[in-house]
Amino acid sequence: MDSSVSQFDSSLTMRKLTSVVEYPESLYFERKGIEGDSASPTKLANELIGMLNADGGVVVLGVSDDGVLQNMSALGQGKIEKYRQVCQDFITPTPKVKIEEVTIDDCLIFIYHVREDYESLFSRKDSNGKDNVYKRVGGSNYGPLTHEEITNLQCDKNLRRFEDQIVEGFDSSDLDRATLNEYATKISFQGTDDDLLVCRNLAKREQDGTVRYKNSAVLLFAQDPDKYVTSAYVRYVRYSGVYAGAGKSYNVVKDERFYGNIPTLIKKVRDFLYASFDDYYSLDTATGVFNRLPEYPEGAWLEGVVNAIFHRSYNLQGNSIYIKHYDNRLEISNSGPLPAQVKVSNIREQRFSRNPRIARVLFEMDFVRELNEGVKRIFQSMSSLHLPDPVYRDKDDIVTLTLINTVFGNEKHIPSEILIKMNDNMKEYSDTKRRVVLYLLQNGHGTISDIAEELKVSNRAVRNNLYNLVDDGIVKRNSDKQRDANATYAFQTNA
Repeated sequence: MDSSVSQFDSSLTMRKLTSVVEYPESLYFERKGIEGDSASPTKLANELIGMLNADGGVVVLGVSDDGVLQNMSALGQGKIEKYRQVCQDFITPTPKVKIEEVTIDDCLIFIYHVREDYESLFSRKDSNGKDNVYKRVGGSNYGPLTHEEITNLQCDKNLRRFEDQIVEGFDSSDLDRATLNEYATKISFQGTDDDLLVCRNLAKREQDGTVRYKNSAVLLFAQDPDKYVTSAYVRYVRYSGVYAGAGKSYNVVKDERFYGNIPTLIKKVRDFLYASFDDYYSLDTATGVFNRLPEYPEGAWLEGVVNAIFHRSYNLQGNSIYIKHYDNRLEISNSGPLPAQVKVSNIREQRFSRNPRIARVLFEMDFVRELNEGVKRIFQSMSSLHLPDPVYRDKDDIVTLTLINTVFGNEKHIPSEILIKMNDNMKEYSDTKRRVVLYLLQNGHGTISDIAEELKVSNRAVRNNLYNLVDDGIVKRNSDKQRDANATYAFQTNA
């Protein structure tokens, strides 16, 4: 086993320090060489400030970007002392950062263990006396922040306190040991469950050795977090139609609630939604073949669910995470407004982790691949299936992600014999006929004039192709009138 090089964090192994492909730099991990201007104590201070103002993490000084160990002893005692004093000399206010001096293969390196601070805003004065504020975003440092960004960061720090509060009366027998073991194995942690929770700031060890557990530990690893944090569950509601009815129009066909700690919740909801979504068929006009695709791409709905779970404001209790499934859209809602620096207009670029301790664990357990890429991945996944862009709404302290599926109620119900017939004949279809088929796949139905206008062809061309598809038993005409300009055409279906 690859043993730890740190007495404070057993997950810091030689392999993690040097294997840049397996362990790339991230929100919580930074390698820093000792050569060039980027290795100056002031530049190091900027990196530490970024982590202090974000979610904490580890900076390793004496390991290059390509994972090569560099001996800090070669710098001389004067320079080494500056790195020892970097927090006192360059960062205001002076932070609580643990510095380990470790010798590996005769190379001296420094490991800076950075804990995020909910109360303070950290900065470094430049030569002009200006306070420079930084924050960690993704795998790099961001800043200096503008005045507006600094103001927003100060406001947002107050949102994070809930996950750090101690849960009085929590019984350690309520911990999900299997999930804790899964996490420890994932990060190669050596020690007890309590050691792991204390190491990741999910619990606090008192001077008498007693361990007290925080809300973040309960949400992540309790067997039933809902006993301690009200409404810590996910609710799924399936509606028949495109609206939520009431009274005589009540149209809920399924109502499920999912309980458990966050890793368990994600797995339960993921498996349930896999089984709940229909498939549909999309025509590849280049090959003339129908491809079977999911109702919504996994990269969009799963990312949306995970984001809702770890960005939720758990201090606003009484509001669970809602997943509302309509015929034409999926709505994923969580309590808590968007953080001050994040707006609907910039949500693809900006990020702020409301629950950084929870976010870190989900990142290390591979539920979240890149913490600042989630929203971008949702947009990319929808685009890959030619579906509309996701829509975000921030209203009444509820953030809702809407994924729209414009193909509901049509091709996903097309009988297999019709699909086979179209596949067999598609290569023989003219370009216009293929485009008529694609229009019906994407829109469900249409009149001759609607289709002609969209395709920029004549009504006659559309009419002839539709009549041919009707004769083949592939398309049906929805009108009892022999001559009806408003007659619509759609695929034959099982309905």
